[in-house]
Amino acid sequence: MIVVVKLILAHLIGDFVLQPTSWVEKKEKNGIKSLTFYLHGLIHGVLAWLVLWNFRYWPLALAVTIVHIGIDITKLYFQKKNNKTRWFIIDQGLHVLSILVLWYIFFTPQISLKPSLDNPDFWIYLTAILFLTLVCGIVIQVFLANWTENIDIDKEKSLPNAGRYIGILERLLVFIFVVLGRWEAIGFLIAAKSVFRFGDLKDSRNRKLTEYILIGTLLSFGIAIVTGILVLYLTSL
Repeated sequence: MIVVVKLILAHLIGDFVLQPTSWVEKKEKNGIKSLTFYLHGLIHGVLAWLVLWNFRYWPLALAVTIVHIGIDITKLYFQKKNNKTRWFIIDQGLHVLSILVLWYIFFTPQISLKPSLDNPDFWIYLTAILFLTLVCGIVIQVFLANWTENIDIDKEKSLPNAGRYIGILERLLVFIFVVLGRWEAIGFLIAAKSVFRFGDLKDSRNRKLTEYILIGTLLSFGIAIVTGILVLYLTSL
C-alpha cells in the first residue's frame, strides 16, 4: 500500500508543485503542439521512478508518463470554458484511478473486499453517509415546502446549488464530530455558521426568512447528530 501512497505523492508534486501556471496556459492554448505538454508527462514519470527508487521499475515510470499524457489529451479535447471544474475533477479522478491500476498490474497485490463487505460497520456507515448526503437534503426540502412559498428568496444573490452543498458538508462534519466524540467542534461549527448568516439576516430584515433558515439549520444539525448517535449505538452492538 505504501507504493500507492508514494505514487500519489509523485502525482501531487508533478501536477500542483512542479507545474507552473504558464505551462497550463500553454497547454490549453497550443494543445498537443506544446512542448510543455510532454515535458509535464515526463516529469510525472521521473517522479514516479524517484519515489520508488529502484531502476527496475522504469517500465512503471514509462507507463505513468504515457498514461498521464493520454489523460491530459482527453481533458484537453473535452474541456470547455463552462465545464472546467467538472473536467478538473474528472482529470484528477482518472489520474488516481490509473495509478491504482498500474500499481495492481506491476505489483499484483492480494486485495480482497470480502472482509469489508462482511463487516456490518461498513454497511452502517455507508447507509449513514448516503442518507446525510443525498437523502437528507430532499427530506428537509419537503419538510419546509409549505413555508418556501411564503418567503422571498433572492436566488440571484446566491451561487447555484450553494445551499445544497453547504448543507451536505455541514451534516458530514457534524456526523464525523459525533462519531469521534468531539462535541465541542459542533458548537464551533454552529457559531461559525451563525456569524456568516447573521449578516445576511440582518440586512434582509425579514423575520420569515430568519425563521425559515433557523428551522432548516436546526433540522440539518439535528438529523446529523441523531444519525451519528444511532451509528455509534449500532456499531457497538
